[in-house]
Amino acid sequence: MSSDTPLQECDDCLAPAEAFSVIANETRLSILEALWQAPERPVRFSELRKEVGMRDSAQFNYHLQQLADHFVVQTDEGYDFRQAGKKVVSAILAGSFNEHPRLDPIELEETCADCEANLQATYEDETLVIDCPDCAKLYGSYSFPPGGLNDRTDCEIMDAFNQRVRHLHCLAADGVCPECNGKMETDVTRDSEDILGTKIRVDHQCEQCRHRLRSTVGLSLLDQSQVVTFYSDHGIDLCQKPFWALSWCVSDGQTTILADDPWEIEVAISLSDDELRVIVDGDLNVVKIERGQVA
Repeated sequence: MSSDTPLQECDDCLAPAEAFSVIANETRLSILEALWQAPERPVRFSELRKEVGMRDSAQFNYHLQQLADHFVVQTDEGYDFRQAGKKVVSAILAGSFNEHPRLDPIELEETCADCEANLQATYEDETLVIDCPDCAKLYGSYSFPPGGLNDRTDCEIMDAFNQRVRHLHCLAADGVCPECNGKMETDVTRDSEDILGTKIRVDHQCEQCRHRLRSTVGLSLLDQSQVVTFYSDHGIDLCQKPFWALSWCVSDGQTTILADDPWEIEVAISLSDDELRVIVDGDLNVVKIERGQVA
């Protein structure tokens, strides 16, 4: 759909308050969870009722029909999810509605770029924060649903967090909001508020839900093919490297503003005597890459 195409009116859409009232019922949530756990879908009426454990067929059908069209869909073979139904179950499994866990601080192997103290990760209010306990330098603060903590060791939690942050920024840089799939705008600014402790900052903000991500310029280059190859040439799998261990991702000591109207920003990535210089514009598009010896 182009930006000039008007959105069509939805005749059968539920208002948000009404949608939440529909699923604010234990039986209906049980129906959605039973659909989720089914080995195959669609699921026939009798099988679904058996899984939910409700004897009264008429009462079960009433609750099922309340979910129909908006959260589940009826086919000739039985019942299946609509996307809204999947979202409800996903949110429950993520623990966002009913779990509020706390973790003891996790001491990390990686050290602070400023003071060389070991970094730590703390978790509160569904947010995982990586910082330096000695000098308070921030290395990352991102949402991490409680379900991501289940059945994982501290090391596995940090690996999952690393991949989640990479995914969030990959989507944002591509203009897709990781929360609602709305259009994400990217702005580069000089960080006068010192939010990240850097002289330059990237802001991604969704035009639809206003969700915002802030980062350094370097963080946008983690999946850039030539950067990945550069590390591979040195025997390093960049995809598995924690972003907080990469100085060019968490600080701007290797970032140079070449011009600001329009933006031209260079990130220098060094390994041994080898150096990759990546220049991006204000939309984080790579405009030039050079490889050579460290000066």
